[in-house]
Amino acid sequence: MIHSLSPNTQAILLLTAPLIVGRGTDSADLLTSSEYKRLARFLRERQRQPSDLLSAEGDSLLRECHSLIDSSRLKRLLERGFLLSQAMERWQPRAIWVISRADANYPKRLKTHLKEDAPPVLYGCGEMRILDSGALAVVGSRNVDDELIAYTENIGRLAAEAQRTVVSGGARGVDQAAMRGALEAGGKAVGVLADSLERASMSRENRSYLMDGRLALISPYDPSAGFNVGHAMQRNKLIYALADAALVVNADFEKGGTWAGAAEQLDKLHFVPVYVRSSGNLGNGLDALRRKGALPWPNPATPKEFAETLVVEIANGEMAPMQNELRFVAKEQPGPDYVPLSEATESQSASTCQPDAPAPDLAGELFAKVRELLLRLPGSQTDSEVAIMLNVSKNQAKEWLERSVKEGWIEKRGKPARYIVQPGRQPDLFNDKERAFS
Repeated sequence: MIHSLSPNTQAILLLTAPLIVGRGTDSADLLTSSEYKRLARFLRERQRQPSDLLSAEGDSLLRECHSLIDSSRLKRLLERGFLLSQAMERWQPRAIWVISRADANYPKRLKTHLKEDAPPVLYGCGEMRILDSGALAVVGSRNVDDELIAYTENIGRLAAEAQRTVVSGGARGVDQAAMRGALEAGGKAVGVLADSLERASMSRENRSYLMDGRLALISPYDPSAGFNVGHAMQRNKLIYALADAALVVNADFEKGGTWAGAAEQLDKLHFVPVYVRSSGNLGNGLDALRRKGALPWPNPATPKEFAETLVVEIANGEMAPMQNELRFVAKEQPGPDYVPLSEATESQSASTCQPDAPAPDLAGELFAKVRELLLRLPGSQTDSEVAIMLNVSKNQAKEWLERSVKEGWIEKRGKPARYIVQPGRQPDLFNDKERAFS
């Protein structure tokens, strides 16, 4: 599938991308990620877009940017149109597409989790819509024995049978085993590559899956770029950000990309719940991740058990953070008897409301449950982030949050507004729930 470049994407590529053609390199003084972040914020505050830098008014806008980034440098970068056209001619026969943060089809999960740190551009090949389908991230080492390869392939097969996507790093070993297991079982997979997207897109092993729309390969780095340790570490964030949960099959203690990515999630980012393998010889790495808060993988044996594992997360007898629990509930596939909430509410009201009995307060019962979940908000969240967690509209999430603010359970801070649980205002959730449903 070939996608034409939007004007914004063209501008962002000119400013940030090396535009490597073949084995050549580009010596232009590209904007670093922090520099582009500042420039994007500068343009946004003035209600301008990156494409405006290429318009007839571009010169005056460049002069406005001079205090931020040297305007002559920006102009040199924006004049690389011929190099961009060469790169596009190379990407097109390889079915490589490019989207930018300014495009509507940029993965929402990356924007939600990474915000301004989401990669300015993403290169990819395959079905773009898979990127926002939700997934189980499966990560591990490159050098593993046949037993762990078989174990990981089985995880991929179960994910496919449970209609869940697998997202991984595409490296040999655990990454490729998870993706191979899912794809060979008829499922879907996303590979987040740190290098060599061009070569992967032309691989005979990948082509049929790419053409079938069951595989998407993406990278924030030029399709011709070679391996770079820093890139491999940085792409870990994207793997977790695209997922609903992660399983670490194996990891070396305090060493390597798998450890670094999992430890960062557990210590700092908290995008999704992190599971670790709980059978066989675990080693010091997985034991240490458990001590950091990783959950033991419950070893589901059937697709149904696999799906149920992604609905309920339990660690030491307590529910995992609300952020993660809700995401799995929202992504659970509806069964044949599924009825939309609005229809179910109307039906229940019609059947239970008798003339001699008061109608049940279904809205009140629903909010009591929602409030119980909102009170487990991790840190501070915007209404948009809460909407994605709950899989509801932004307006609905905002209504619930504002009601909680009025009742004194949630505090509203800053501009743009962020919501955080009021310190010391945690209610007796068990008794509150008993009252709501009595």
